[in-house]
Amino acid sequence: MKKSTLQRGVVVLAATGLAITSAMSAFAASGDTAGAIKILKKHKFLQLAEGVDLAKAPASNKLADGSTFKVAKSITDKIAKGQQLNFAMSYGAKGIPLFSQQYFAGETKGIEAAKRILPMKLRDVTPEGISQDVQKQIAGIEALLNTGQIDCLSIQPLDNFSFTGITQKVMAKGIPVFTVGVESAGNELSNFTQVSYKEGLQAAAIVVDWMAKNKKSLKVFAVSGGDPSATWAQGRMKGFVEGITKGVPGAKFLNTEANGLATTYDSAKTLDAYKAYIAGHPTVEFIENVDIGAEYAARAIADAGLKGKVFTIGWNLSVGQLDAIDAGTQVAALDQGWAQQAAFGPVACAMYLKFGKVMANNQALEPVTKVTGTATARKLLASILS
Repeated sequence: MKKSTLQRGVVVLAATGLAITSAMSAFAASGDTAGAIKILKKHKFLQLAEGVDLAKAPASNKLADGSTFKVAKSITDKIAKGQQLNFAMSYGAKGIPLFSQQYFAGETKGIEAAKRILPMKLRDVTPEGISQDVQKQIAGIEALLNTGQIDCLSIQPLDNFSFTGITQKVMAKGIPVFTVGVESAGNELSNFTQVSYKEGLQAAAIVVDWMAKNKKSLKVFAVSGGDPSATWAQGRMKGFVEGITKGVPGAKFLNTEANGLATTYDSAKTLDAYKAYIAGHPTVEFIENVDIGAEYAARAIADAGLKGKVFTIGWNLSVGQLDAIDAGTQVAALDQGWAQQAAFGPVACAMYLKFGKVMANNQALEPVTKVTGTATARKLLASILS
């Protein structure tokens, strides 16, 4: 697990102007962090459980843009009275295959843990659909904001800049904001995610190591994803291209982050996209998928009779990907912990508003390979979705 680092944040009470670390009220003493950690461990959210222990008051009282944040008096009054807080969550869309199901499961389990620290209820404003729509996400957040129904907010952004404005708008009202899943340049108190470029480098290192240990001499590579233009997709592709180019002498890429294969997030369309690509590029030997579609690359490879000749790697957990790993076609599934990302928001809100502590960004990719075995990952996936 990578070393934890605090990201952003300040903790100041609007009513007193004092740092919360020096003005903790009696109500802050009863938060059951041990109970929250127990629930997180029950759900196998081990990075979050560690994050609760690592949480601490921020070293600075300045946000990313240099401003000072004060928690709204309406929120501190609710906490003092033991009233339930409105935790709002917005992620890409409710119908994205695999992703949405795990995010929904994560936010509900996160609320379960957070309630041991501070009473709160979930207000999910995620838009319907099978692809991420920034404007719909922002509209959903603003609808709650304008009616006074947000006391803390967690956002899974599309990229690192599209939600900067709404984040600043919410924070300006004294409402804490956290972001998850994607790097962000906003004013949020903390962010729980990976650095996409480094993820790509990690994926490349795994492939290079696998090639060496399995005596594979692959030379022709390609990159792909549901939305190659997204900043996180660009980072994963760029890191992979650079890592493979450095680690595999003579490696050739049929495309790069500049023109990665767009597969969409629709299962049938993704499978068709891979079948067409393989048919049109008969020399390809390895395909990186940067999100949820690697299992369809593996199916297209098998359907083309190329099992053992063409391989893939992908992100996140699904039964199809784990099957492809066992079959030897997929080298690894890089689990970024979708459910833990979704669960981070409510727990981070509770820790911040109860104790004035910011949870660290201690997220780390957890690769699942044929060597590590898929049994544990299958149990984890079943547990998340149960």
